[in-house]
Amino acid sequence: RERSDSTERMEKPDLPRRRKMTEEKIRETIEAQRIFFESGETLPPENRLNLLVKLKEIIVRRNDDIEKALLRDLGKSPFESYMCETGMVLSEINYMLGHTKSLAKPKRVKTPLVQFLSKSYTLACPYGVILIMSPWNYPFMLTFDPLADAVAAGNTVILKPSAYSPAVSELIEEIAAELDPSGLWVATVTGGREENKSLLRQKFDYIFFTGSVAVGKEVMRGAAENLTPITLELGGKSPCIVLKDADIPVAARRIVFGKFLNCGQTCVAPDYVLCDSSVRPSLVTALKEEIKKQYGNALDGDSYGKIVNEKHFSRILGLIDKQKTVCGGGSIPEKLKIEPTVMINCTFDDKVMQEEIFGPVLPVIDFDDEDELIGRLKKLPHPLALYVFTENKKSARKFITRIGFGGGCVNDTVVHLATTEMGFGGMGNSGMGAYHGKTGFLTFSHLKSVVDKSTRIDLPMRYAPYTEKNLAVVRKFMK
Repeated sequence: RERSDSTERMEKPDLPRRRKMTEEKIRETIEAQRIFFESGETLPPENRLNLLVKLKEIIVRRNDDIEKALLRDLGKSPFESYMCETGMVLSEINYMLGHTKSLAKPKRVKTPLVQFLSKSYTLACPYGVILIMSPWNYPFMLTFDPLADAVAAGNTVILKPSAYSPAVSELIEEIAAELDPSGLWVATVTGGREENKSLLRQKFDYIFFTGSVAVGKEVMRGAAENLTPITLELGGKSPCIVLKDADIPVAARRIVFGKFLNCGQTCVAPDYVLCDSSVRPSLVTALKEEIKKQYGNALDGDSYGKIVNEKHFSRILGLIDKQKTVCGGGSIPEKLKIEPTVMINCTFDDKVMQEEIFGPVLPVIDFDDEDELIGRLKKLPHPLALYVFTENKKSARKFITRIGFGGGCVNDTVVHLATTEMGFGGMGNSGMGAYHGKTGFLTFSHLKSVVDKSTRIDLPMRYAPYTEKNLAVVRKFMK
């Protein structure tokens, strides 16, 4: 997700800009969408599905354009672009195409005896006009995944992509315009700081934000002014715990995959490794071997991306302690590339442990006592993800249940967010709310509870004046 320290840093002055959208134009766009939503056009599931089918067709047809834009902004290879962005979006759209009608139907629930001659049901209804603010690190997927959920739920949507990924942001605007030329169902607001501020001054029915904790707080303040419900997908320092009975070669392979995907610019990447001291030497050796096997000479390879901009490039280099580096550490400033880097003998007091790294630097910290480690982790802010490598199910369950975090894996990394059958989200500092699949549909829906009662019989006992006799009857029903 996007890692900016404040709303002011969501735009660099020298970034390419297409056109500036005034606050008046933003307000007009929102009002037009609100009128369209109130017309009821988004309510029939068939209309929602037609829009999703069209979106899928556009994405498939423009796959080459998507790859080129992601290569330009982040240096992503075609394989990584499809696996982590386009393919994820298509999977989400396909889920919604197969489930929207059933999710939109009323769901009968059990009615208590006291409400006899009634039927009770819940009905998922769209909120209205949604704002989706997406980041630069997975700019395509983190825009169109929530869009698919919001459209399936029957909402209209304003998209606000990041100014840090200008090529993809321009493409998002083009796709949205082709999807809905009127902008009444889906519209895009491009730009940076000023547009973000203007948007947060408007009244939306729901805000979905993916980004940093600092900017998430700004979004929450803006939403509070209108009591707007929100979902925040943030981040944090996600630990990867390697116990002494772990399968070290497999652990190293999967840690390297999860950590250095997208050059470490992944919200659920293992931020650091906590390794049992008895297996740390073998793990570090295996990590070095896997980095060489998976990336070779990463600085010149086509399968390894780049850091998004100079600011983040310099910040990440500043976290590398050369005295503790056992692998990598090299860089090419003109290409914004930093080698996959491993540091050992690290402590929680090191500079690299004071912020989310969000780059290709992996510190390794030793531990000797599992319970002591759990106690230490419980005192830290809740991370977005947690990973534990062990062959002992009891040990895995201990870490999974006793530590607070958004989601995670046992004996793998990052793949838990790649299924539409589970919600994805954080807790505490790493966010609130979740989406993907059914959870995503419900995120963008208000679940109405309805009792539909017959008028054939109307028992008088609940009405005043109240009597002891009627109370006795009520007690029999309500116990």
